[in-house]
Amino acid sequence: MNVFAVEGLPEFQPGDDIADHISRQVDLQPGDVVCVASTIVSKAAGRQADLADFEAGDQAREIADRIGELAGEEKDPRFAQAVIEESEELLMEFPIMLAVTHFGHITVNAGIDRSNVPDADLLLLPEDPTAHADRLHAQLGVPVIVTDTSGRPFRHGQRGVAIGWAGMPAARDWRGESDRNGKELEATVQAVVDELAAAANLVTGEGGGGTPVAVVRDWEFGEFAGNDDLFRAEADDLIRPALTEYSHVGN
Repeated sequence: MNVFAVEGLPEFQPGDDIADHISRQVDLQPGDVVCVASTIVSKAAGRQADLADFEAGDQAREIADRIGELAGEEKDPRFAQAVIEESEELLMEFPIMLAVTHFGHITVNAGIDRSNVPDADLLLLPEDPTAHADRLHAQLGVPVIVTDTSGRPFRHGQRGVAIGWAGMPAARDWRGESDRNGKELEATVQAVVDELAAAANLVTGEGGGGTPVAVVRDWEFGEFAGNDDLFRAEADDLIRPALTEYSHVGN
């Protein structure tokens, strides 16, 4: 497959038409997959915010004090309050704020960004990334993945992940297929939207390159069953309750 960044895109502002800007810069082909960074989706949706917009409550002040003591520097409780308000639940409050967003994604600090936000203190994640992906898919006529970067347990570094998608399943379901020795696969489900998001992140970059959109070309989903079960249900998540218990020990 071929993965390339879309050049010539502007600094996005509230109300901008992302699909129109993409269409001006690249001739999309049938089968392309467009990967769009959540940052421009948020900017176009007016999801910028200032710390002054958040009035810190008791929980936010306590969290900021604990994390600040560990870090050896003062932490702004208004940022902690922003994370709380952007979260359905905090799985951990200390030593990091690990949040479940309102759309089911689990990430540090509810995915709030403080980089490449020229006109505000904070950039919040889109409220409903899949709804944005649906609209872009309808406008562009090809599958769309809304991406973000996220850290990984047990490993250093970040990689691209999908937080919304439309026009394709989230995963290839290999269950029922056979390996080379004829053994039936019972558990293998391949999170292709995450893998494509990570591939896109290789060419869009993380710094000031100004290339928040990538196109994946000449890739095929193949003759596989698909499903959209990307976010693990709480009932079958073994890690989630352990994290919650650890975070609240001693509180």
